[in-house]
Amino acid sequence: MCNNNSNGNCISELLNIIVVLQQNACCESGLDSCDRPMLGGGPNCLICNTRPIMLYLCGSNGTPLAMPITKDAIDGDTSTVFKVEKVDGNCATCRVLTPNTVEGGQPWLPSNSLFTVNLDCCCAVRCLSDTYVDCV
Repeated sequence: MCNNNSNGNCISELLNIIVVLQQNACCESGLDSCDRPMLGGGPNCLICNTRPIMLYLCGSNGTPLAMPITKDAIDGDTSTVFKVEKVDGNCATCRVLTPNTVEGGQPWLPSNSLFTVNLDCCCAVRCLSDTYVDCV
């Protein structure tokens, strides 16, 4: 069941912050929370441009949202890790990220699969470590 909260949506506000941070990526880090003021670098990443997230829908019993890794796939491989691309009101457009299997490479690769989610139906966001995602 979705939450119809006309007073705002904390998940929408959080994802808006992440979009702005990704657009103004900087390698300094602060507190280790989803809304920390800058994207951080890591040992293999000098400049980060992505804060990967996982979304949990209301009533999903703790199972993260999974989406296909290709835009044309009906069945097949899915991923639970996304990059938020845009937030419009209580809707977010996200890109599906896929694990990078190349040793020494960045942990995530962008896919051509995008989706829009009603943030009123989300009850939790999990932020993963900031990283660099090529071609986004």
